Amino acid sequence: MPSVLVAGPVSWNAIVTVAALPEPRSQTLFASDHRDTLGGTSAGKALALARLGVDVALHTVLGDDDAGTRVRAELAEPRLRLEATVVPGPTERHLNLMAAGGERVSIYLDVPRAPDEVPASAAADLARCEVAVVDLSDASRRYLDLARTAGVPVWCDLHDYDGHAAFHRDFLAAADVVVVSADRLADPRAFLTDAVAAGARWAVCTRGARGALALGRTEGWLEVPATTATWVVDTNGAGDAFVAGMLLGHLERRPLAHCLRLGAAAGALAVASAALVSTDLTADAVRRIAGLASDTGADQPE
Repeated sequence: MPSVLVAGPVSWNAIVTVAALPEPRSQTLFASDHRDTLGGTSAGKALALARLGVDVALHTVLGDDDAGTRVRAELAEPRLRLEATVVPGPTERHLNLMAAGGERVSIYLDVPRAPDEVPASAAADLARCEVAVVDLSDASRRYLDLARTAGVPVWCDLHDYDGHAAFHRDFLAAADVVVVSADRLADPRAFLTDAVAAGARWAVCTRGARGALALGRTEGWLEVPATTATWVVDTNGAGDAFVAGMLLGHLERRPLAHCLRLGAAAGALAVASAALVSTDLTADAVRRIAGLASDTGADQPE
């Protein structure tokens, strides 16, 4: 029985590493590395949660192609149950250009059509889970109302939302916990204030190397520094790992401050790995990096 239901996109991506992102002009570039690998924000969250020891059901859409087969193989993980609706045509695919400093341009190559209905298992999974993570996609949008009807708290990761785009509004309005990147927000504090005033319990803004800023309905303002990574290999999946680390803390009934520290620790492990989700990601590892004991809420001794 899942503790968390994750609904949203998975993909099979081509990752191309270059010295710097190209300027908008005709030119020839040489890649320092390239590979095909698992991608997609919901794949990142679900796989990270499973490796943190959380039982998770991942509801997504796959095409009936070779990429879909590869995605299934990558998601064969203990504690993760894949509920994939298969549609004719391609699985979602991206081309990600990655610069040495971690900057990224993601180009959508293929997007599967959204199915007409959610799978029959959706209602049963929502009835049993503690949290529904609903990621940005047309197919997952239906889960917002389903989760609300089931009385399940909704977590939404808005990524680089600018505060205005219409596509994100349903997700923002339904979310009990909102996570957003500061990349395109003109005023993160104003955005977080508005999100909590509109009904969110927690609103969190990730700021890369500057850590995270959060506002809790009862906790007030909190800031957590970024956890220094031993080295940065690939920034893909860092935001998903942050959300998964936060969720681990929430499921352990920890306060918001501890959840943020666990999220930062999980993000640091993510950027130190070329994989979407690091094989070093475990609950014990993120607790140790965050300086938290395994029992809920107690700090480890210095």
